[in-house]
Amino acid sequence: MGALIVARMKPLIALILIAVFTTPASAFADCSDACVDVYTKDNQIIIEAHKGSGSTTTRKAPVVQPSPTATLWFPPKPSPTPRPYVKRSYKPRSAKAKSVTQSANLSDRLTKLVPSAGIAFQPEFEALTNVPVIFWIDVPQFFQSRVNIIGEIVDVALRPGFIWSFGDHSMWATTHTGAPYPNQTITHTYSKPGTYAVLLLTTWNGSFTHNGAVRAVTGEIVNSSVATVTVVSAPTRFTK
Repeated sequence: MGALIVARMKPLIALILIAVFTTPASAFADCSDACVDVYTKDNQIIIEAHKGSGSTTTRKAPVVQPSPTATLWFPPKPSPTPRPYVKRSYKPRSAKAKSVTQSANLSDRLTKLVPSAGIAFQPEFEALTNVPVIFWIDVPQFFQSRVNIIGEIVDVALRPGFIWSFGDHSMWATTHTGAPYPNQTITHTYSKPGTYAVLLLTTWNGSFTHNGAVRAVTGEIVNSSVATVTVVSAPTRFTK
């Protein structure tokens, strides 16, 4: 039954909203130290981080080769006994090798799921015509997640929006999740008896914060939920 309802509502979903999920081609193009990007793909939140350039290498400074030992000759002084030649040696100096280390590339990717909505309504069994039916859903009005990815702290904040289709060609857009009696905020009244397929589209979008900078999440997440409501005619009573 659920699969048949979804198949019948596909044209309506296409007319209401088309979600495009793309990954920016130059997400890390402007980064020099640490780069973070958040986008949607396959109805999931993708968090990517990248930092560093090059790999760990060690370079040695060139070694100075020692020069040949110098030999100095001094002419003998006038003396009845000639003096021997004087030979002096110089110890060569060599430079120590210096190591230069560069940081290696670091990158990682995390995936986050947002809550899915389940439709609840009152009365649960055989609602009456011309009597409001109360609807609500069990998702938070604010979704927040903090992740630590390669040492970078990223805060993701999303808010949902809802589009209701009550199955009788009536639609309603809201940001409220609704509530059961007596605090109901989402209601709908059916004028004719029958079985109605109620479709709910939940759209998530928002922003993320990294190093004090706030940027929009690329793309959005759209989930659909379906429920079946049976409506019957109210009994008629004749009184004198």
